Amino acid sequence: MIATTLPSPGVIAAGALAALMVIAALALVMRRHPQAFPVLAVLALPFRLPISTDGRTVNLLLPLYAVVAAGTLAHLVPRLLPHSGTPHGGGQAGGRRGAYRSGRPLMALDWLLGVAVVLYVLQASYSTDLSKAAQNIAFFYVPFGLLYVLMREAPWTPRLVGRCFGVAVALAVLFVGVGFVEYYRKALFLNPKVVASDEFGNYFRVNSLFFDPSIYGRFLALVMIAATTAVLWGRARREQLIGAAILAWLLAGLVTSFSQSSIAALLLGLAVLAAWRWDVRGTVYVSVALVAVAGVVVLAAPASLHFGLTGAGGSASNATSGRTKLISGGLDLFVARPLQGYGSGSFETEYKRRRRASAASAANATSASHTIPITVAAEQGVVGLALYVALIVVALLTLFRGAGRSPPRIAIAACFAALVLHTWVYADFLEDPVTWTLLGIGVALGTLAESACAST
Repeated sequence: MIATTLPSPGVIAAGALAALMVIAALALVMRRHPQAFPVLAVLALPFRLPISTDGRTVNLLLPLYAVVAAGTLAHLVPRLLPHSGTPHGGGQAGGRRGAYRSGRPLMALDWLLGVAVVLYVLQASYSTDLSKAAQNIAFFYVPFGLLYVLMREAPWTPRLVGRCFGVAVALAVLFVGVGFVEYYRKALFLNPKVVASDEFGNYFRVNSLFFDPSIYGRFLALVMIAATTAVLWGRARREQLIGAAILAWLLAGLVTSFSQSSIAALLLGLAVLAAWRWDVRGTVYVSVALVAVAGVVVLAAPASLHFGLTGAGGSASNATSGRTKLISGGLDLFVARPLQGYGSGSFETEYKRRRRASAASAANATSASHTIPITVAAEQGVVGLALYVALIVVALLTLFRGAGRSPPRIAIAACFAALVLHTWVYADFLEDPVTWTLLGIGVALGTLAESACAST
């Protein structure tokens, strides 16, 4: 945990004033240029700052919060005001200076996301860790819900999609460069917890400017899926060669993170693209063969490859960094209270209590099971688990339905599928702004495509 000293009230007031001035300036820019919000949101997505609160250190997306707050002021608040009008031409973008007024109807996915947030708030009322639940609501669910609405209502055009893609690729290239510096120096710029674990491990894991190698790897994997889409559907040879070079650079960066979950997510995303681009049956056959080969390699690999199944202390728990124990503990919690669970944000508290963790193991306990369905089942019971399953199914159907040969929509759908897999072997689903961003963009692009088909 990162120790921080609370600043004086004067410093806090000055910081709050500076933040308000930045938000106001951003809101003015977005009011004048409605397409600025999506680009700025994508630019701010990865950047987290550590904040200590209530004995915890939370890595908060403060830049993203500022962008969302500005977007809310510029586009959502004017839309809710009576007689606000639509200056400067109105239309889909709300005019050059107007608020978003897309006219896109509510969909099943919108309702499910809203219900998920409401249910999380209601189940916080009996949580055994109300502080954790409140932090998740305030720092994740509410701001990311606004992010989703703003992305959904944004005036998307092919040029805007290209700009957002370019920003994401540029960030990924930069992060990999920072990661290479870390790998060369064998020292991380952020996250002392990972530094300590690297000192006792047999290999060095890079996390670049993120606080977690797996979250770093997740970001790279999703950008690589989008970049692969551009290469597969690109027509200009020069663009394909540039894309291939970028993919090679990002893949090298992903390897230095040693994030197996990110590599698995990348492979799933690539399989989705291959099935969409060429043949579903052939892709399934190849994928099954590759999984079988990978399984044989892992089982037969020597301990020097660090898979964790062989050698001293080799076991499934060691290979998964203790996640099998977290999963079994989460299942025990679900069986003990299957209907309503122990309440939002309660996994860490209940896991420690039920397992009667020692001081050493308690210090290493995590706030989730690293398998989102298990966390949802333990915290929210059958009710929350059923809603989670419905949300995943409806989201996939919404993103894939009618995607046709639209590369941006296919990229969004493949990225979301990869993200879901990553949450099954790591953590953070609705607690990750990328989830809401992908869904918001996917819904908007799908609605625009349906409107175009209806008009023709």
